[in-house]
Amino acid sequence: MYNHEIVSWSLSKRNDLVLDSLELLKEKGSLEDVLLHSDQGFQYTSRTYAHRLETYGMLGSYSRRGNCFDNACIESFFSHLKTEKLHLTNPKTFEEAYKAVEEYITFYNKERFQKKLGDLSPVEHREKVAA
Repeated sequence: MYNHEIVSWSLSKRNDLVLDSLELLKEKGSLEDVLLHSDQGFQYTSRTYAHRLETYGMLGSYSRRGNCFDNACIESFFSHLKTEKLHLTNPKTFEEAYKAVEEYITFYNKERFQKKLGDLSPVEHREKVAA
């Protein structure tokens, strides 16, 4: 949530992508003491998910039931993804959808400026603060 950068994502035809996303995130480095926020969907409240968080030294954070405001930043991202990419390209296959999401996340992270980040993209903001 620091700079709204998408650091890990996955897309699946089944409802199994939560654990895949954790594995992809783990490949980027240590997850010790990382706070991972989600809604209270069954994938995030499963024993397998809780065990994986514990194994990686992560802390799970959960939205209040039925309160979309707790997830406002990701809900905003999904809204932008849909209106700025998916509704315009209208992918017909899984592969087309994957490519569209991948392209948009790259654009979002590296080029799409955000007012709340001083008109910088998430990556530009992170790099400026790190410099």
